Amino acid sequence: MPGFTNSLKALADDVIRVQAVAPDSIGGELGLLPGTELLAINGRALEDFLDWEFLSADERFLLRARLPTGEEMEYDIERPEGFPMGVTLEPPRIRRCANHCDFCFVDGNPAGLRTPLYIRDDDYRLSFRYGNFATLTNLKPWDVDRIVEYRLSPLYVSVHATDPTIRRWLLRNPEAPDIVPQLRWFTGQGIAFHAQVVLVPGVNDGVELERTLADLYGIGAGVLSVSVVPVALTEFSKRHLVREPTPAECRAALGAVDRVATRALVERGAPWCFGADDLYLQAGEPLPAAEWYGEFEQRENGVGSVRFLQTRIAAAVGRLPDLAGKRIGVVTGTAMGALMPQVIDELTAATRARFELVVVENTLFGPTVTTAGLLPATAIERALVTRSDLDLALLPAEAVSEDLIFMDDVTAHGLAERLPMPIRLSYDFADALAAEEVAA
Repeated sequence: MPGFTNSLKALADDVIRVQAVAPDSIGGELGLLPGTELLAINGRALEDFLDWEFLSADERFLLRARLPTGEEMEYDIERPEGFPMGVTLEPPRIRRCANHCDFCFVDGNPAGLRTPLYIRDDDYRLSFRYGNFATLTNLKPWDVDRIVEYRLSPLYVSVHATDPTIRRWLLRNPEAPDIVPQLRWFTGQGIAFHAQVVLVPGVNDGVELERTLADLYGIGAGVLSVSVVPVALTEFSKRHLVREPTPAECRAALGAVDRVATRALVERGAPWCFGADDLYLQAGEPLPAAEWYGEFEQRENGVGSVRFLQTRIAAAVGRLPDLAGKRIGVVTGTAMGALMPQVIDELTAATRARFELVVVENTLFGPTVTTAGLLPATAIERALVTRSDLDLALLPAEAVSEDLIFMDDVTAHGLAERLPMPIRLSYDFADALAAEEVAA
């Protein structure tokens, strides 16, 4: 029911405060200032950025706000279609995770990192906005109402197992609701999901994996896709309680994935069920072709990442400059070290540059953490500091925060000052090379 018990809802409210106001916008014309608290729209209390974005989208609404001086104001706002409010909000308070998974990557962080890196989020709002995976174990009644009212779809959900007992054991949360009825109810309300299963050997693999995939498939079209991802552990993880899968276990999991994908191809026209690139790598199996992944909807989860890079490069061929004679280093983690050569071959053909793969072992989390997006600046610096022969180095943009800070609290600017070559942060190589004529 929309607007469920506003009096109770207010108890959980964050302060919605303006961080910046763009000139030549409605917010600028109203005189809203940084520090202004946005209290209500049409008498409905604002809980967070979702309320603000959805309720302020109306063509006309009444806004109640508290200025930095403490004065409360009401604004009768007419908003022409497409005209921006121009208001940027302060970051929201993140919903913390109430689970205690043995394989939680945040719990596997070493000491001494930035405080935000120790925050275990489990926030359906970030799931909708950024594709973060949430478990749906901490939803309050008004959260359920808002998901349905605002049509927050698709959401990304960590299922891991559909058997309630096994899932609660994996999450270390005896209060976790039964996920199948929960998803079935939401999909009945028109909310769709992308799901993931983090594969923990001896717990949710084998027969349990088969059951989980069958249960999720049985929910129907509201579950848009499912990915199976091998558990990733750092040197500081609870290794006495959980371990990585063996190659044979990864091959068995791929077998389960392939059986369901084959059925989905026949019945639904798309694979539906995918193994992460790292699952193929650990199993020693070749990756499927790019067409297998459709719209690459779980590429941020490591599903089809290599093929996505290849498609991006192919699409950008006409925009890539001639870099004949240039030597360009491509920094990556050890997971992609075996898969990247085929990508580099395509870059070489398109630009005539000489690309060299620089595979960097993770010195912060340990060698078992192989993804490029978690490489620390100190390890990258060690690999590049003597490479005066390179004209340019491409670094994984996923390895830095929005403030361009690496996991070990080193800024990209600080790293660049200590290296003998210019560096470029890149998501897909084409983004950096299309705009870069490497200096002679």
